[in-house]
Amino acid sequence: MTTFKQLGLSTGILEALEDLGFETPTTIQEKAIPQLLDDQRDFIGLAQTGTGKTAAFGLPLLNLIDPMQQHTQALILAPTRELGQQIAEQIDLYSKYLPKINVLAVYGGAPIHTQIRALKRPQHIIIATPGRLIDLIKRKSVRLEELEYLVLDEADEMLNMGFKEELDRILSYTPSTKLTWLFSATMPAEIKRIVNDYMTDPLEVKVDRKNTVNSNIDHQFTFVNRTNKSEALTRFLDVEPDLMGVVFCRTKRDTRDLAEELVRRNYKADALHGDLSQPQRDRVMKRFKDHQLQVLIATDVAARGIDVNDLTHVFHYNLPDSNAYYTHRSGRTARAGKKGISIAFISSRETRKINSMERELGINFTKVRVPSADDIVANRMEQWCQAILDKNGHPEVGKKVLSMAENMFEDLSKEELIRRLMMNEMEKLNLNSHDLNASQEKRPQKRRPQGRDRKYGRRGAGRSHRKRDYGRRSKR
Repeated sequence: MTTFKQLGLSTGILEALEDLGFETPTTIQEKAIPQLLDDQRDFIGLAQTGTGKTAAFGLPLLNLIDPMQQHTQALILAPTRELGQQIAEQIDLYSKYLPKINVLAVYGGAPIHTQIRALKRPQHIIIATPGRLIDLIKRKSVRLEELEYLVLDEADEMLNMGFKEELDRILSYTPSTKLTWLFSATMPAEIKRIVNDYMTDPLEVKVDRKNTVNSNIDHQFTFVNRTNKSEALTRFLDVEPDLMGVVFCRTKRDTRDLAEELVRRNYKADALHGDLSQPQRDRVMKRFKDHQLQVLIATDVAARGIDVNDLTHVFHYNLPDSNAYYTHRSGRTARAGKKGISIAFISSRETRKINSMERELGINFTKVRVPSADDIVANRMEQWCQAILDKNGHPEVGKKVLSMAENMFEDLSKEELIRRLMMNEMEKLNLNSHDLNASQEKRPQKRRPQGRDRKYGRRGAGRSHRKRDYGRRSKR
């Protein structure tokens, strides 16, 4: 098994990786790093998001930067500000034990005058979104005449977001002597045009798509009627109170509507979408990283750059349009060697799409059902019991108080005492025996059109179940 020590990186970088707990490179890192360190030629790396591309270009870049030179030596272009911030944070961690290397991220949504002031100091590496970089070039705050390395990260996404003209313009400001490293999940025609126009005899490294899906992710799907999706989501949140996840929606409006509904029902949720200002986005992400939110609802574009190592779940409120986007999404979980769960909410008509993803991505989906009220109670009570078992007696219970409790409970059998304790705990969940019985009521089967989800019965049934199962939800 290859280790980072075998890739030719400097001692300072290896020490930083050791602090971060990284020992074994991913496939794209193992293939790209030695080539970028040794071969002075253009490079193309094809691999999905979540496979470690930032380190694949960031580590060799730090190895090659000369901190004694005061000009901008490297430019990294990213499609979104979140991804740009993530890259800057990662490079800062990797350079912990290196001589001072100045790294600056510039992006739209932040005060441009603050960035201009920062650019008056020498910046060895600039990470930028295309639009803001052009603004800074117009103001003569960024000079690229001596650029040595240009990195295009998520190049396909930049083109999908309409940055074709901006890329052409930026590349026109760079010297022909620079090396260009292009990283992308796919190679559409427009990427090939950039390669033909701006790169010279590039070395291409491609990580097989079937190897890019994290093996630590448990891929699941469940049949959910469109009108019952928010109800289904809350049940998954209820059954796993320690869950921390991202919910992917198709549109900005969907993210806002779902977040508002969850907040009304006292869930710790917020939305991340393109209409937020940078300070608003920063606040949402800080709350999420600080575990003040249980779920973050986002669009595919807004979620670029989300890098939280302890995400347990990814929910696909709507299936993405492409398999590449599914990999991008599910790759948000199972980071740093941890396990993760990816759950897709689908209609019966989308079963064929699940089968297609299994074949093309080399993964297996497991069909699961939406948790019932009984499931939620059983799971929460098991966790309550385990918490009691985990108590080790500290702090000590005073003898007087303990004696008082023993006297009060002496007429109760062990079974009766346990039953009453559990009833007391269940009341905190706003669940009682009537609620549980109601959730098990059977309705006469009705003839339904093909494709209608039968999990919840008629349309809107999930919502009415919720009222019987839960009543008003208390704040946790």
